[in-house]
Amino acid sequence: MKDSIIIKLHQPASRDFPSWQQLLHDKAGGEYALSADIDSIIRKNKVPVWVTREYDAMKRGGWTKEEVSSGLNRIYRLILKNDRKFSPELVRQISLLPEVEYAHAPQYAEAELPRYQSHQLAQGRPLMRGSEAVVKEAHSYSRGMPSVKIAVLDTGIEAIHPEFAGGRMQQGFDFVNIINGQQKFTGDFLGLDDMPEDEVGHGTHVSGIIAARGQRMAVGVAPNCTILPVKVLGAFKRGASVVGAGTIQDINAGIKYAVDEGASIINMSLGVKHEGGGLPHAEVVDYARKRGVTIVAASGNDGTRDKYFPGANPYVIAIGAVDPQGEVANFSTRGAHISFVAPGTNIYSTYLRQDYAFSSGTSQAAPFVSGAIALLKSYALRKTGRTLKDADLKRLLMTTADRSGRSIKTINEGFGAINLPDALKLLNYQMN
Repeated sequence: MKDSIIIKLHQPASRDFPSWQQLLHDKAGGEYALSADIDSIIRKNKVPVWVTREYDAMKRGGWTKEEVSSGLNRIYRLILKNDRKFSPELVRQISLLPEVEYAHAPQYAEAELPRYQSHQLAQGRPLMRGSEAVVKEAHSYSRGMPSVKIAVLDTGIEAIHPEFAGGRMQQGFDFVNIINGQQKFTGDFLGLDDMPEDEVGHGTHVSGIIAARGQRMAVGVAPNCTILPVKVLGAFKRGASVVGAGTIQDINAGIKYAVDEGASIINMSLGVKHEGGGLPHAEVVDYARKRGVTIVAASGNDGTRDKYFPGANPYVIAIGAVDPQGEVANFSTRGAHISFVAPGTNIYSTYLRQDYAFSSGTSQAAPFVSGAIALLKSYALRKTGRTLKDADLKRLLMTTADRSGRSIKTINEGFGAINLPDALKLLNYQMN
């Protein structure tokens, strides 16, 4: 993607524009001015641009009430036609216009990827996650339903892995399109497409925790639910290590896509540290909330009280990690925004080249909770035909969580450790 500016207006523009995704495939459109004042600034600075929408409307007939109330119909992207850069002064001038709510350059995000240890190197260690008995008990109530769809927003997925064979894996989408700094990226980082391939294994590892068939590892938490892989992070080389990297705008597009594709749960084993004004992902998280979609995110792996988004968003369920003894892992990020903790150390799951690996992190704890929520939704649907709302799910998890002390909530473990069997038992009792 060439250099661009994200602009949110107080009122939608008087004319329609193609989305930036559409422009990548057809540059014949998107050449109109967004407003007279913005056009004047663009002309004075002599920067030719395309004007595009930041998001596609869910329906061809126009924006839904949820999209409008979340402000998605008022967000636009100016894209340079050449290889120059927008100056900070130009962005500042646009942001000061009375019709502009905000204007800023695309924000780049990085997510530290946990280290993986191949099972061949893990001599004498059990090939299971440590939570196998808990999952087995939960499966006496439900193994999930195909109508319950979990979107995994991550580095993609190795869909040909044997653990996903015959499963409920949808095709998904790849939103990563990196131009600036592309020499530091590896694998597929150009062009939007419907092949969310995984080059680093993070998304594949996360997806196995949710959906593995149980061939050479413990069965996933919700193996009969549908998985929608959405690639929002590319592989970025930093010295000898690799981090997941992309733009906040790519992540936002992935959230919007997942909601519109019918996901009722979104797993985001990623987090972006943010120190500026406003909340990253605010509009799309609000859109997901209004559509009744539950978002689960990793809390972070630095062991501090720093906030990582989207987990620090008030609506999102932020997950910390515990070890096999139930103690909060030393790397697990703390803070008042932490919702729950779940197994996240030495987790054995699917990996690249049809292999398996151990890894630790809040990235591994989050999908355990996403799978738990999927089982609760599946059980309610099968037994009564009732669709559990986000508030219902959070209440079930809070009521049954295992706490280490008398406090209802703490900065280390939130409301406590997820107790999936007890949550299912309580749900069963409430429905009888």
